[in-house]
Order: sequence, then C-alpha cells, then structure tokens
Amino acid sequence: MHLPLWQLTTYIIGFPCGLPLERHFCRHARLVLGGSLEFFEVVRERRSIRRYVRGAPIKPEHVRAMLEAARLAPSAKNLQPWQLVVVRDQGRKDVLARAANNQRFVGDAGVVFVCLSDPARSPRWHDKDAMIALEHIALAATALGYGSCWIGSFDEEAVKKIIKAPEGLHVVAMMAVGVPAESPPPRPRRPLSELAFSEEYGRPLEL
Repeated sequence: MHLPLWQLTTYIIGFPCGLPLERHFCRHARLVLGGSLEFFEVVRERRSIRRYVRGAPIKPEHVRAMLEAARLAPSAKNLQPWQLVVVRDQGRKDVLARAANNQRFVGDAGVVFVCLSDPARSPRWHDKDAMIALEHIALAATALGYGSCWIGSFDEEAVKKIIKAPEGLHVVAMMAVGVPAESPPPRPRRPLSELAFSEEYGRPLEL
C-alpha cells in the first residue's frame, strides 16, 4: 500500500477511524510504511520556520495528533514529567511573542505549545524528558505539513504569568507551529566523520 505522507500520517493516527494511536500504529505501521523511509523523509524535511501565514488555523485533530506524539515520548523511569499548554488565542500568542524577546513570528504561528517540566516529579531528568516530547511535536508537525520552530529565548517568569503556570513548574521551551510562509533550504550539517566514532573518541567510524 502506498500513500502520500499527509494521508499516511492521518491513517496512522487513527483519523477518521478513531482508533487509539498506540493500537492502530502497532498493528498497521510496518505494513503501511513498508520500512522506515517515510520517517527519514520527515527528519530531512523538518526546518526551523520563522515566517508563518498569520491567522491560518490548524485543524483541532492535527493539534491533538501533535499532542499525542508528545504524549508517547519516552522518559526516564516513565515518569513523564512534562505538561503542555496549547495557546491558540491571538492576543495571548502576541503577548507570548513579546515575552520571547519580541520574536514576532511566535504570534503569527497557528498554535504555540508551551512546555512545562516538573522537577518534583523527576528531579534529575525533567528538562531533558520535556525536550524529547517537544521534538516529537516538531516531527509530527512536519509530517502533517506544518512548519515549526523551537523557542528557547524568552522571559520565563513572563511566560509563566501569561499561561498562569503554578509555582514549581519550569518553562522548558515553546514550540511555534503554523502554516509556513517560507521554504528555507536545508542548512549545512557536519559530516558523520566529525560526529561519530567507533568504540572510542577519535577513532574513525567503521560500519
């Protein structure tokens, strides 16, 4: 079975059939994908998008699919020490943009996911686990045809006030997702010879 990427994603996440993601994915993913090519296409196509079509909505089922991707992210001891605030209100997005050092594209995005981590739930790994969940959102957004951008520069206290986050939680980052208004080319990447080694640091990779 061959399906375009957007239709494949819709099929896997269970829309419109409504089956739970885990059961549907485990039963059908290998059959439908025929390997892992589509996953690597998503990884290659992901870009940091900083221009969005302002006011372009994101379908609720797509927002839910991205949240489901984050929910399934791994975490140390399965403690799942993150929570997400989904911001779609235009006024609130614009205020978040100002709190993010006036990065205006944050306000132009269709949705902004504010990721909170809970040190009380996982003292050592809360931030790292939350970052994994956010990357799942970025990949899901790409698979669904949206652009995304990781937002790590912001006034944390201002963001917490905007979303009314309780004390004790940490704002790890925000993820802007929207309909892209740009199509940037791939950025240069370091070769594997500089990034990966065999058995010990500095030994050329042998595969």
